[in-house]
Amino acid sequence: MSLYITFTDAAKRALASIVAESGRQLKLMFDTDGCGCLVDGVPALWLVDKADEDDVVVETNFVPVLVERSRLIFFDETMTIDVKPGTTVFQLKSPGQTLNGHMPLVEVKSGHER
Repeated sequence: MSLYITFTDAAKRALASIVAESGRQLKLMFDTDGCGCLVDGVPALWLVDKADEDDVVVETNFVPVLVERSRLIFFDETMTIDVKPGTTVFQLKSPGQTLNGHMPLVEVKSGHER
């Protein structure tokens, strides 16, 4: 399965300095912490130090985004990351649905400690 993520101009403006200044990478996670099981989860946008062993690189119109290979099934092939106007909260959408309308940027330390 191949994915492509488009960042809106507003999302690129909101993330450009964060990514550049931190030197870290964006990762689109299917976060299951506290959800009860592996198929119950919510897409989350993480800022990470490095790729994990299971991560694949997804091309975008902004910066490459990491996604866990084992979680690709939970995402649509074409998605858009936008930012809610006047906030630092992001939205993940596909042509047919909103996957997460309230997606904060989470800074994750090595070992997935938030």
